[in-house]
Amino acid sequence: MRQAVALILMMLSLTAFAQKVKTVEGEYTYHAPENVTVEQAKITAYDRAKIQALADEFGTIVQQLNTTRMENRNGESNTDFFSIGGSEVKGEWIADVDDPKYTISYVDNTLVVTCKVKGKAREIVTSKIEFQAHVLRNGTDDKYEDEDFKAGDDLFLSFRSPVNGYLAVYLIDAERQAYCLLPYRTQMEGAYAVEGNRRYVFFSTKDVPRAEQPFVDEYNMTCEHSEEHNLIYVVFSPNQFVKAVDRDSDGVLPRQLSYKELQQWLAKCRKFDPQMDVRPIPMNVRK
Repeated sequence: MRQAVALILMMLSLTAFAQKVKTVEGEYTYHAPENVTVEQAKITAYDRAKIQALADEFGTIVQQLNTTRMENRNGESNTDFFSIGGSEVKGEWIADVDDPKYTISYVDNTLVVTCKVKGKAREIVTSKIEFQAHVLRNGTDDKYEDEDFKAGDDLFLSFRSPVNGYLAVYLIDAERQAYCLLPYRTQMEGAYAVEGNRRYVFFSTKDVPRAEQPFVDEYNMTCEHSEEHNLIYVVFSPNQFVKAVDRDSDGVLPRQLSYKELQQWLAKCRKFDPQMDVRPIPMNVRK
């Protein structure tokens, strides 16, 4: 009887989470500085269009921090007053419903990119678990964090969470293909289990226990064009999950799936797991 009641309560809870998911739309026009490429401007416009959609649907939280500092020096009293303000949207983007639509033009020699987005989102009612994730270039210390790579550079990722959980990492390339970097190709667990308060370095055989070394995939960045813009998706949850269905490529590249398939998987997972968090980290690769 208790098991039946627990099952009913769990189903009601999941239904409540599902009901909070909404389809939202947004638009943003970005006037790019001279040193910004078209691809970089599209990424910025896309991110800000999502923020605009969330703000329109769920509103924003305006924060104000006031601090007064008093100092007495050589018999003279000085008072400094600091005020720091900011705002955050009260919703989170779960996944795209349609591909973003871009309009690109030039106004007075200035690049102007307008992006329209449509996706699944929900209101933020609880705080997320904060974790640290750093994309590293040619070194495994966090001081090597970088978003600008050259062809041939080594790619590493450091990660730390305050709690135990599960992790998956994807790379989305310029052709909108998603590659599963973690769990590694020969691992069958579906997600990488991590311990709280422990620093991990991925894609480096030197930074894992000896028993795990045979599983580790190491990566060197490649670039077919003069410059490419990629995204690293770090997916973390304190709850167990299974990565998206993917396909083996040629035995050299990581397992892959389309960007649309990845978005559909994320939408399904996050619909029922409000604690799952996805952190996109941009990275540029040049020849």
